[in-house]
Amino acid sequence: MDASDLRVVAVRDCGPDTVAIEFESPDGFDARPGQFVKLTAAVDGEPVSRFYTISSPDVAESFEITVGYDPEEGGAFSEYLLALATDDRVQVAGPFGTNYYEDEPRTVVLAGGPGIGPAVGIAERALADGHEAAIVYRDDEPVHEARLSALAAAGVEIYVLGGDEPLTEAVAAVATGAVEEQLFIYGFESFLDAATEALTAAGGAPDAAKVENFG
Repeated sequence: MDASDLRVVAVRDCGPDTVAIEFESPDGFDARPGQFVKLTAAVDGEPVSRFYTISSPDVAESFEITVGYDPEEGGAFSEYLLALATDDRVQVAGPFGTNYYEDEPRTVVLAGGPGIGPAVGIAERALADGHEAAIVYRDDEPVHEARLSALAAAGVEIYVLGGDEPLTEAVAAVATGAVEEQLFIYGFESFLDAATEALTAAGGAPDAAKVENFG
């Protein structure tokens, strides 16, 4: 999709200092959970762009991104997004990225911080497709807890860890090594390193994982 001005459908709180922004999907928009889009807006008179991963299970009528912000540090683009309301319009391009859900029979998502956005989208899509899913999520202040609870109630394996907790046991519990299993790792670089170490310790194959580094 070329850059288009898309209508905001809703803006919802989904956890501490985090909102989910839902956009109306344009005609022909085709994206998978785990891909990302580029948002562009004029900030202080200059065009500024940021990338956000899709956090909804499908994009048939609308799609969602999850936006975290730091109330102490602020940030002009974050403040712009937080001020959005229903029926506002934002320039959006995409989707981009190659590390996304592709109908795998079993998905295991290791998510750190903002990586929970694509994690819940992938797990919800897998569940809707009749497939298996598991999530290991580490964060000081978890978000999307209602969606995680619903996934757990539907049979998805969910491990929510504090920011300093080791990943090893949880990763070993969900990474079965089965041929039909696809691993995903989403988060900042420090989390990617920790997840790779945990996978290696569990006898997994980190090189086979689909990885998205958030910086």
